Amino acid sequence: MNQLMIRDVRILDPVNEVDRIGTLWIREGRIAEAFEPDGDTVVIDGAGLTAAPGLIDLHVHLRDPGQTEKEDILSGCRAAAAGGVTQLLAMPNTRPAVDTPETVRYILEKAKNADARVHVVGAITKGLGGHEATDIGALYEAGIAALSDDGVPVLDTSIMVAAMQKAAEAEMDIPVTAHCEDPYLAGGKVNEGAVSRSLGVKGMPCAAEDAGTARELALAESYHLPIHICHVSTATSAAMIRAAKQRGVRVTAETAPHYLMLTEQELLRRDADFRMNPPLRTETDRLAMIEALRDGTIDAIATDHAPHTPQEKADFVHAPNGSIGMETSFAAAYTVLVEGNILTEGELIRKMSVHPARILRTYGGTLAVGTPADVMLYRKEAWTVDPQKLHGKSRNTPFKGLTLAAKVKMTIYGGRIVFDEWR
Repeated sequence: MNQLMIRDVRILDPVNEVDRIGTLWIREGRIAEAFEPDGDTVVIDGAGLTAAPGLIDLHVHLRDPGQTEKEDILSGCRAAAAGGVTQLLAMPNTRPAVDTPETVRYILEKAKNADARVHVVGAITKGLGGHEATDIGALYEAGIAALSDDGVPVLDTSIMVAAMQKAAEAEMDIPVTAHCEDPYLAGGKVNEGAVSRSLGVKGMPCAAEDAGTARELALAESYHLPIHICHVSTATSAAMIRAAKQRGVRVTAETAPHYLMLTEQELLRRDADFRMNPPLRTETDRLAMIEALRDGTIDAIATDHAPHTPQEKADFVHAPNGSIGMETSFAAAYTVLVEGNILTEGELIRKMSVHPARILRTYGGTLAVGTPADVMLYRKEAWTVDPQKLHGKSRNTPFKGLTLAAKVKMTIYGGRIVFDEWR
């Protein structure tokens, strides 16, 4: 399939200030000028649909290698496509961790046949242990696109600084993403407070995240280096990031749809699908995340897509943290932010495509002629999340049973239709 013609579609490209009804042309994998359709042209009726740049998810766990019963590269990318995600950043907490060039090459090779582009995050420390640095140069030569120790902080601060300095070098120029947490305060099952006390389980205080955020901001400011803060969930962390930006610190940040829509009250169900790290927080924190997106403190929305098997999630107290999110991310964010009159649709696309592209130093975020044809087609449509109808291997979604206000209907990656709800 070399040519696509999407007619009578609303074309939404916030970068180029385009919002109009027209025809979107795709040829040889790129957005094209108008051409004469022939027998090989696939014609799509776009009436009632919006065509927007494909989403870019900055925080995804594909579980491959090592835990492919939960997810693998191909199944994860199928889930991505069903949610309008055409590029994703794969975290390094696989088994083995992504701390050698061989593991990087394995992921990139397998991803060649996937339904989305996989960018690989290399580990900062060996085995994500926090103490022994990896060979960042070798990982970069193998193809990594970012650095992180993912779900744990880099314990040795000098190693973290060295990684930030190496990543910022002109010949490399890749982001460092930080899971902000003080490990001596962390370790709880849910947010520390009234709900944790009601459940009788150990809580994780906001201070654990806030202390970690403060450290990374201090490093970025003191050494004049960029840092990307992952999955912000507390009002205090958002306030610190806002103040740091005002001082000129080179910081970007993301939050996740579940922190925009849900609170710790969900945990009273004793359902481990609502347990993640950072945990769901209070209504005050939820509103702070929304405000931080509105005022630009938080640059991006990412999912922290973390698949687990039903057996693992069956025990509320002992289940691993994490929830899936790529198939519901746009719909959930649209429901809260667009339907709630917080952001326009164009502003939401900036948070989920334009800004992630800039943070990751990749293409995307636009439908300009000549750019790769990564396109999401969606419409305003009420639908209820049924975990059994999702496209990945795992079902641990915190949005199960919720009615969302927008639906991805088709996804095009590199000019190829990779998801079509009508098929």
